[in-house]
Amino acid sequence: QVQLVESGGGLVQAGGSLRLSCAASGRIIRSYAMGWFHQAPGKEREFVAYVKWSGASTDYADSVLGRFTISRDNAKKMVYLQMNSLKPEDTAVYYCASDPVGGWGNRRSPNQYDYWGQGTQVTVSS
Repeated sequence: QVQLVESGGGLVQAGGSLRLSCAASGRIIRSYAMGWFHQAPGKEREFVAYVKWSGASTDYADSVLGRFTISRDNAKKMVYLQMNSLKPEDTAVYYCASDPVGGWGNRRSPNQYDYWGQGTQVTVSS
């Protein structure tokens, strides 16, 4: 089975940076899209960013646009989320997800992803 494992979360002050990593293992030949989502207590899981296979096509939630950068290394089966200028409202559990099939349109919905990691906690203090 495909497994995704996130790492890199932690506690940082507002304005600081974190780099999240997602390592994929198992029977992944190609992931059409890799996404990052986050979920705060009492909130629904929300789209953060995704990157498609080539790495050239990316998309971001408005709340993180200009602050976060998603990237992937297909050879290493890794996807990253560089988070800069962190805000307290970024505090959440961050999940990595994989869409192995793809299709038309964007990949902003959790329902478009088949595989999920366990999540890594990001806490931003003010």
